[in-house]
Amino acid sequence: MRITKSFVDKVEIPAPKPDGSAAQAFYRDSAIAGFGLRVTSGGAKSFIVEKRVDGRVKRKTLGRYGNLTVEQARKEAMKFLGKVASGVDPIREVQEKRAQRVTLKDAFEDYLATRKNLKPNTLNDYHRSMREMFKDWQSKPLKDISRDMVLSRHAEYGQRSHARADNGMRILRAVFNHALQRYQDASGKPFLVANPVNVLSHQRAWYKVEKRQSLIKDHQLKPWYDATLQLNNQTTRDYLHLVLLTGLRRTEAATLTWDQIDFHDKTITITATKNSRIHCLPFSNAIEALLSRRFKERSSPYVFPSDAERGHLSEPRTAINRVAKLSGVEFTLHDLRRTFITAAERLDIPAYALKRLMNQKDPNDVTEGYIIFDVERLRVPMQKITNFFLTKAEIIPHSSTEEPGA
Repeated sequence: MRITKSFVDKVEIPAPKPDGSAAQAFYRDSAIAGFGLRVTSGGAKSFIVEKRVDGRVKRKTLGRYGNLTVEQARKEAMKFLGKVASGVDPIREVQEKRAQRVTLKDAFEDYLATRKNLKPNTLNDYHRSMREMFKDWQSKPLKDISRDMVLSRHAEYGQRSHARADNGMRILRAVFNHALQRYQDASGKPFLVANPVNVLSHQRAWYKVEKRQSLIKDHQLKPWYDATLQLNNQTTRDYLHLVLLTGLRRTEAATLTWDQIDFHDKTITITATKNSRIHCLPFSNAIEALLSRRFKERSSPYVFPSDAERGHLSEPRTAINRVAKLSGVEFTLHDLRRTFITAAERLDIPAYALKRLMNQKDPNDVTEGYIIFDVERLRVPMQKITNFFLTKAEIIPHSSTEEPGA
Protein backbone atom coordinates (compact mmCIF):
# COMPACT_ATOMS: atom_id res chain seq x y z
CA MET A 1 0.00 0.00 0.00
CA ARG A 2 1.03 3.60 -0.45
CA ILE A 3 1.74 5.23 2.87
CA THR A 4 -0.27 8.43 3.11
CA LYS A 5 -1.42 10.68 5.91
CA SER A 6 -4.88 9.11 5.73
CA PHE A 7 -3.41 5.61 5.98
CA VAL A 8 -1.20 6.53 8.94
CA ASP A 9 -4.10 8.17 10.78
CA LYS A 10 -6.35 5.12 10.38
CA VAL A 11 -3.78 2.30 10.64
CA GLU A 12 -4.72 -0.51 13.00
CA ILE A 13 -2.83 -0.67 16.33
CA PRO A 14 -1.50 -4.20 17.00
CA ALA A 15 -2.56 -5.98 20.19
CA PRO A 16 0.09 -6.76 22.84
CA LYS A 17 1.60 -10.24 22.85
CA PRO A 18 -0.10 -12.95 24.97
CA ASP A 19 2.48 -12.46 27.71
CA GLY A 20 1.64 -8.75 27.87
CA SER A 21 4.83 -7.54 26.20
CA ALA A 22 4.75 -4.93 23.44
CA ALA A 23 4.10 -5.95 19.85
CA GLN A 24 4.80 -4.11 16.63
CA ALA A 25 3.64 -4.22 13.00
CA PHE A 26 5.42 -3.02 9.83
CA TYR A 27 3.80 -1.55 6.73
CA ARG A 28 5.93 -1.11 3.55
CA ASP A 29 5.32 1.62 1.01
CA SER A 30 4.53 0.51 -2.56
CA ALA A 31 6.03 3.61 -4.16
CA ILE A 32 9.47 3.78 -2.47
CA ALA A 33 11.09 0.42 -1.86
CA GLY A 34 12.49 0.39 1.66
CA PHE A 35 10.28 3.15 3.07
CA GLY A 36 7.81 2.03 5.73
CA LEU A 37 5.86 2.60 8.90
CA ARG A 38 6.31 0.86 12.25
CA VAL A 39 3.36 0.78 14.65
CA THR A 40 3.63 -0.51 18.23
CA SER A 41 0.94 -1.84 20.53
CA GLY A 42 1.49 1.29 22.62
CA GLY A 43 0.22 3.41 19.75
CA ALA A 44 3.56 4.85 18.62
CA LYS A 45 3.92 5.37 14.86
CA SER A 46 7.41 5.81 13.42
CA PHE A 47 8.72 6.08 9.88
CA ILE A 48 11.56 3.73 8.89
CA VAL A 49 13.76 3.05 5.90
CA GLU A 50 15.43 -0.29 5.14
CA LYS A 51 18.12 -1.30 2.66
CA ARG A 52 20.54 -4.17 2.23
CA VAL A 53 24.10 -2.95 2.76
CA ASP A 54 27.07 -5.33 2.41
CA GLY A 55 24.72 -8.29 2.51
CA ARG A 56 22.89 -7.17 5.65
CA VAL A 57 19.59 -5.36 5.97
CA LYS A 58 20.11 -2.00 7.70
CA ARG A 59 17.11 -0.26 9.21
CA LYS A 60 16.99 3.35 10.30
CA THR A 61 14.22 5.08 12.25
CA LEU A 62 13.54 8.39 10.54
CA GLY A 63 11.32 9.82 13.24
CA ARG A 64 7.88 9.68 14.83
CA TYR A 65 4.71 10.60 13.05
CA GLY A 66 3.78 14.02 14.37
CA ASN A 67 7.39 15.10 14.53
CA LEU A 68 7.65 14.27 10.82
CA THR A 69 4.97 14.50 8.15
CA VAL A 70 4.63 11.71 5.62
CA GLU A 71 6.21 13.88 2.93
CA GLN A 72 9.15 14.86 5.15
CA ALA A 73 9.72 11.19 5.99
CA ARG A 74 9.68 10.31 2.27
CA LYS A 75 12.37 12.90 1.57
CA GLU A 76 14.56 11.59 4.42
CA ALA A 77 14.10 8.04 3.12
CA MET A 78 15.18 9.11 -0.37
CA LYS A 79 18.31 10.76 1.06
CA PHE A 80 19.17 7.55 2.89
CA LEU A 81 18.60 5.35 -0.15
CA GLY A 82 20.58 7.77 -2.34
CA LYS A 83 23.60 7.48 -0.07
CA VAL A 84 23.40 3.69 -0.10
CA ALA A 85 23.21 3.73 -3.91
CA SER A 86 26.43 5.78 -4.01
CA GLY A 87 28.24 3.23 -1.81
CA VAL A 88 27.86 4.99 1.54
CA ASP A 89 26.53 3.24 4.67
CA PRO A 90 24.48 6.05 6.30
CA ILE A 91 24.01 4.18 9.58
CA ARG A 92 27.72 3.51 9.89
CA GLU A 93 28.36 7.13 8.95
CA VAL A 94 26.22 8.31 11.87
CA GLN A 95 27.93 5.85 14.20
CA GLU A 96 31.34 7.09 13.10
CA LYS A 97 30.42 10.72 13.68
CA ARG A 98 29.03 9.84 17.09
CA ALA A 99 32.19 7.90 17.96
CA GLN A 100 34.36 10.86 17.05
CA ARG A 101 32.37 12.96 19.52
CA VAL A 102 32.80 10.47 22.39
CA THR A 103 33.91 12.36 25.48
CA LEU A 104 36.18 11.20 28.27
CA LYS A 105 33.12 10.88 30.52
CA ASP A 106 31.34 8.68 27.94
CA ALA A 107 34.38 6.48 27.39
CA PHE A 108 35.02 6.12 31.13
CA GLU A 109 31.44 5.02 31.79
CA ASP A 110 31.62 2.59 28.86
CA TYR A 111 34.91 1.23 30.19
CA LEU A 112 33.43 0.62 33.65
CA ALA A 113 30.38 -1.09 32.11
CA THR A 114 32.70 -3.75 30.66
CA ARG A 115 34.59 -4.25 33.93
CA LYS A 116 31.84 -5.90 35.96
CA ASN A 117 34.15 -7.58 38.48
CA LEU A 118 35.86 -4.46 39.82
CA LYS A 119 35.77 -4.34 43.60
CA PRO A 120 34.09 -1.36 45.34
CA ASN A 121 37.41 0.07 46.51
CA THR A 122 38.82 -0.07 42.98
CA LEU A 123 35.71 1.63 41.60
CA ASN A 124 35.96 4.36 44.23
CA ASP A 125 39.62 4.86 43.35
CA TYR A 126 38.79 5.16 39.64
CA HIS A 127 35.98 7.64 40.24
CA ARG A 128 38.11 9.70 42.63
CA SER A 129 40.96 9.95 40.12
CA MET A 130 38.56 11.04 37.39
CA ARG A 131 37.02 13.68 39.65
CA GLU A 132 40.34 15.00 40.93
CA MET A 133 42.74 14.80 37.99
CA PHE A 134 40.43 15.06 35.00
CA LYS A 135 37.45 17.08 36.22
CA ASP A 136 37.86 19.69 33.47
CA TRP A 137 38.38 17.03 30.78
CA GLN A 138 35.07 15.22 31.24
CA SER A 139 33.29 16.88 28.32
CA LYS A 140 36.32 16.81 26.00
CA PRO A 141 36.19 14.42 23.02
CA LEU A 142 38.88 11.78 23.37
CA LYS A 143 40.44 12.85 20.09
CA ASP A 144 41.10 16.31 21.58
CA ILE A 145 43.15 15.00 24.52
CA SER A 146 46.77 15.34 23.38
CA ARG A 147 50.13 14.00 24.49
CA ASP A 148 51.16 17.48 25.64
CA MET A 149 48.02 17.73 27.79
CA VAL A 150 48.88 14.39 29.40
CA LEU A 151 52.47 15.41 30.13
CA SER A 152 51.36 18.74 31.61
CA ARG A 153 48.62 17.25 33.81
CA HIS A 154 50.90 14.45 35.03
CA ALA A 155 53.62 16.94 36.02
CA GLU A 156 51.06 19.22 37.69
CA TYR A 157 49.67 16.47 39.92
CA GLY A 158 53.12 14.99 40.46
CA GLN A 159 53.95 18.09 42.51
CA ARG A 160 51.26 17.00 44.98
CA SER A 161 51.75 13.22 44.93
CA HIS A 162 53.85 11.06 42.64
CA ALA A 163 51.79 7.99 43.43
CA ARG A 164 48.42 9.67 42.78
CA ALA A 165 49.66 11.23 39.53
CA ASP A 166 50.86 7.86 38.22
CA ASN A 167 47.72 6.07 39.36
CA GLY A 168 45.44 8.57 37.64
CA MET A 169 47.35 8.26 34.38
CA ARG A 170 47.20 4.46 34.51
CA ILE A 171 43.42 4.71 34.74
CA LEU A 172 43.34 7.16 31.83
CA ARG A 173 45.56 4.83 29.81
CA ALA A 174 43.16 1.94 30.42
CA VAL A 175 40.21 4.05 29.25
CA PHE A 176 42.03 4.99 26.04
CA ASN A 177 43.10 1.39 25.38
CA HIS A 178 39.46 0.37 25.73
CA ALA A 179 38.36 3.15 23.39
CA LEU A 180 40.93 2.13 20.75
CA GLN A 181 39.19 -1.24 20.47
CA ARG A 182 35.66 -0.02 21.08
CA TYR A 183 35.34 2.83 18.57
CA GLN A 184 36.32 1.89 15.02
CA ASP A 185 35.39 2.87 11.49
CA ALA A 186 33.77 0.68 8.80
CA SER A 187 37.12 -0.89 7.91
CA GLY A 188 37.83 -1.81 11.52
CA LYS A 189 40.43 0.90 12.07
CA PRO A 190 40.33 2.83 15.36
CA PHE A 191 39.41 6.50 15.26
CA LEU A 192 42.15 7.33 17.71
CA VAL A 193 45.62 7.34 16.23
CA ALA A 194 47.31 6.30 19.49
CA ASN A 195 46.98 6.32 23.25
CA PRO A 196 48.28 9.75 24.37
CA VAL A 197 49.24 8.39 27.82
CA ASN A 198 51.98 6.30 26.17
CA VAL A 199 53.98 9.51 25.94
CA LEU A 200 54.82 9.08 29.64
CA SER A 201 56.68 5.87 28.77
CA HIS A 202 58.30 7.34 25.68
CA GLN A 203 59.52 10.35 27.68
CA ARG A 204 60.35 8.22 30.75
CA ALA A 205 58.14 10.55 32.74
CA TRP A 206 56.58 7.99 35.09
CA TYR A 207 57.62 8.61 38.68
CA LYS A 208 59.64 5.98 40.53
CA VAL A 209 57.37 5.46 43.50
CA GLU A 210 59.07 3.32 46.10
CA LYS A 211 56.85 0.81 47.82
CA ARG A 212 56.06 1.95 51.35
CA GLN A 213 57.92 -0.08 53.97
CA SER A 214 56.80 1.60 57.19
CA LEU A 215 55.37 -0.25 60.17
CA ILE A 216 54.92 0.19 63.91
CA LYS A 217 58.16 -0.71 65.65
CA ASP A 218 58.32 -2.74 68.84
CA HIS A 219 59.01 0.23 71.12
CA GLN A 220 56.14 2.16 69.51
CA LEU A 221 53.47 -0.47 70.18
CA LYS A 222 52.84 0.60 73.80
CA PRO A 223 52.44 4.33 73.12
CA TRP A 224 50.35 3.48 70.02
CA TYR A 225 48.08 1.18 72.03
CA ASP A 226 47.76 3.65 74.91
CA ALA A 227 46.80 6.36 72.44
CA THR A 228 44.05 4.20 70.92
CA LEU A 229 42.53 3.82 74.39
CA GLN A 230 42.05 7.60 74.48
CA LEU A 231 39.75 7.51 71.45
CA ASN A 232 36.18 8.31 72.43
CA ASN A 233 34.73 6.10 69.71
CA GLN A 234 34.85 2.46 70.85
CA THR A 235 34.01 1.21 67.34
CA THR A 236 37.01 2.94 65.80
CA ARG A 237 39.26 1.78 68.63
CA ASP A 238 38.17 -1.86 68.19
CA TYR A 239 38.59 -1.57 64.43
CA LEU A 240 42.22 -0.46 64.75
CA HIS A 241 42.93 -3.24 67.24
CA LEU A 242 41.36 -5.91 65.01
CA VAL A 243 43.33 -4.80 61.95
CA LEU A 244 46.57 -5.08 63.95
CA LEU A 245 45.65 -8.46 65.48
CA THR A 246 44.49 -10.06 62.19
CA GLY A 247 46.46 -8.33 59.44
CA LEU A 248 43.23 -7.90 57.49
CA ARG A 249 43.08 -5.34 54.71
CA ARG A 250 41.27 -2.18 55.75
CA THR A 251 38.13 -2.83 53.69
CA GLU A 252 37.97 -6.50 54.66
CA ALA A 253 37.85 -5.45 58.32
CA ALA A 254 35.58 -2.42 57.82
CA THR A 255 32.92 -4.39 55.94
CA LEU A 256 32.84 -7.38 58.30
CA THR A 257 29.31 -8.59 59.04
CA TRP A 258 28.19 -10.81 61.86
CA ASP A 259 27.39 -13.68 59.49
CA GLN A 260 31.13 -13.81 58.76
CA ILE A 261 31.87 -14.42 62.44
CA ASP A 262 31.51 -17.99 63.73
CA PHE A 263 31.66 -18.08 67.53
CA HIS A 264 31.27 -21.87 67.54
CA ASP A 265 34.28 -22.56 65.31
CA LYS A 266 35.92 -19.33 66.49
CA THR A 267 36.71 -18.10 62.99
CA ILE A 268 36.43 -15.01 60.77
CA THR A 269 35.68 -15.71 57.11
CA ILE A 270 36.34 -13.15 54.37
CA THR A 271 34.73 -14.01 51.03
CA ALA A 272 35.28 -10.80 49.04
CA THR A 273 39.09 -10.84 48.94
CA LYS A 274 41.64 -9.21 46.67
CA ASN A 275 42.67 -12.54 45.11
CA SER A 276 39.11 -13.99 45.18
CA ARG A 277 40.19 -16.84 47.48
CA ILE A 278 38.11 -17.28 50.63
CA HIS A 279 40.15 -16.24 53.66
CA CYS A 280 39.44 -17.94 56.98
CA LEU A 281 41.21 -16.85 60.17
CA PRO A 282 40.95 -18.34 63.67
CA PHE A 283 40.34 -16.28 66.79
CA SER A 284 43.08 -15.62 69.27
CA ASN A 285 41.92 -15.00 72.85
CA ALA A 286 42.10 -11.21 72.41
CA ILE A 287 40.20 -11.33 69.10
CA GLU A 288 37.50 -13.50 70.66
CA ALA A 289 37.13 -11.11 73.60
CA LEU A 290 36.87 -8.09 71.29
CA LEU A 291 34.27 -9.70 69.00
CA SER A 292 32.24 -11.17 71.87
CA ARG A 293 31.94 -7.76 73.50
CA ARG A 294 30.95 -6.13 70.22
CA PHE A 295 28.39 -8.89 69.55
CA LYS A 296 26.68 -8.26 72.89
CA GLU A 297 26.42 -4.57 72.05
CA ARG A 298 25.57 -5.04 68.36
CA SER A 299 23.08 -2.70 66.69
CA SER A 300 23.78 -3.45 63.04
CA PRO A 301 24.59 -6.33 60.67
CA TYR A 302 28.09 -4.81 60.51
CA VAL A 303 30.71 -5.53 63.14
CA PHE A 304 31.90 -1.93 62.81
CA PRO A 305 28.76 0.06 62.00
CA SER A 306 28.62 3.71 60.96
CA ASP A 307 25.94 6.34 60.47
CA ALA A 308 27.28 6.91 56.95
CA GLU A 309 25.16 5.88 53.99
CA ARG A 310 27.21 2.71 53.39
CA GLY A 311 26.34 1.52 56.90
CA HIS A 312 29.85 0.48 57.88
CA LEU A 313 33.04 2.18 58.97
CA SER A 314 35.36 3.59 56.33
CA GLU A 315 38.96 4.66 56.81
CA PRO A 316 38.89 6.62 60.12
CA ARG A 317 41.37 9.34 59.16
CA THR A 318 40.44 11.61 62.07
CA ALA A 319 41.05 8.82 64.59
CA ILE A 320 44.32 7.83 62.89
CA ASN A 321 45.56 11.41 63.05
CA ARG A 322 44.58 11.68 66.73
CA VAL A 323 46.39 8.44 67.65
CA ALA A 324 49.44 9.60 65.72
CA LYS A 325 49.43 12.95 67.54
CA LEU A 326 48.97 11.39 70.99
CA SER A 327 51.54 8.63 70.50
CA GLY A 328 54.05 10.29 68.19
CA VAL A 329 53.67 7.25 65.88
CA GLU A 330 52.79 8.12 62.29
CA PHE A 331 51.01 5.17 60.65
CA THR A 332 48.50 4.07 58.01
CA LEU A 333 46.07 1.17 58.14
CA HIS A 334 48.31 -0.78 55.77
CA ASP A 335 51.19 -0.20 58.20
CA LEU A 336 49.20 -2.28 60.71
CA ARG A 337 49.04 -5.12 58.16
CA ARG A 338 52.81 -4.84 57.59
CA THR A 339 53.35 -4.85 61.36
CA PHE A 340 51.31 -8.06 61.62
CA ILE A 341 53.21 -9.92 58.89
CA THR A 342 56.59 -8.71 60.20
CA ALA A 343 55.77 -10.01 63.67
CA ALA A 344 54.64 -13.33 62.19
CA GLU A 345 57.87 -13.70 60.23
CA ARG A 346 59.98 -12.93 63.32
CA LEU A 347 58.16 -15.62 65.27
CA ASP A 348 59.36 -18.24 62.73
CA ILE A 349 55.84 -19.18 61.66
CA PRO A 350 56.03 -21.72 58.78
CA ALA A 351 55.96 -20.20 55.30
CA TYR A 352 52.66 -21.77 54.21
CA ALA A 353 50.98 -20.75 57.47
CA LEU A 354 52.31 -17.22 56.95
CA LYS A 355 50.86 -17.10 53.42
CA ARG A 356 47.51 -18.32 54.69
CA LEU A 357 47.44 -15.79 57.50
CA MET A 358 47.95 -13.04 54.91
CA ASN A 359 45.88 -14.78 52.21
CA GLN A 360 48.67 -14.46 49.69
CA LYS A 361 48.84 -16.61 46.56
CA ASP A 362 51.96 -17.42 44.59
CA PRO A 363 50.98 -18.34 40.99
CA ASN A 364 54.42 -19.88 40.47
CA ASP A 365 54.13 -22.21 43.46
CA VAL A 366 52.71 -25.47 42.04
CA THR A 367 52.95 -27.23 45.42
CA GLU A 368 50.59 -24.73 47.04
CA GLY A 369 47.67 -26.00 44.95
CA TYR A 370 48.04 -29.50 46.38
CA ILE A 371 48.11 -28.54 50.06
CA ILE A 372 44.73 -28.71 51.83
CA PHE A 373 45.06 -26.22 54.63
CA ASP A 374 43.07 -26.61 57.84
CA VAL A 375 42.28 -23.35 59.63
CA GLU A 376 43.10 -25.07 62.93
CA ARG A 377 46.75 -25.11 61.88
CA LEU A 378 46.64 -21.31 62.07
CA ARG A 379 45.27 -21.13 65.60
CA VAL A 380 48.56 -21.54 67.43
CA PRO A 381 50.44 -19.12 65.11
CA MET A 382 47.62 -16.57 65.48
CA GLN A 383 47.81 -16.77 69.27
CA LYS A 384 51.60 -16.38 69.18
CA ILE A 385 51.24 -13.19 67.14
CA THR A 386 48.61 -11.84 69.52
CA ASN A 387 50.81 -12.63 72.53
CA PHE A 388 53.69 -10.80 70.86
CA PHE A 389 51.60 -7.64 70.47
CA LEU A 390 50.11 -7.86 73.96
CA THR A 391 53.57 -8.25 75.43
CA LYS A 392 55.00 -5.29 73.54
CA ALA A 393 52.00 -3.17 74.55
CA GLU A 394 52.64 -4.32 78.16
CA ILE A 395 49.14 -5.76 78.48
CA ILE A 396 50.53 -9.12 79.54
CA PRO A 397 53.94 -9.94 81.12
CA HIS A 398 56.94 -10.77 78.95
CA SER A 399 55.96 -13.81 76.90
CA SER A 400 57.94 -16.88 76.04
CA THR A 401 56.52 -16.67 72.50
CA GLU A 402 58.93 -13.85 71.69
CA GLU A 403 62.27 -14.55 70.11
CA PRO A 404 65.27 -13.99 72.42
CA GLY A 405 66.33 -10.38 72.57
CA ALA A 406 63.24 -9.09 70.75
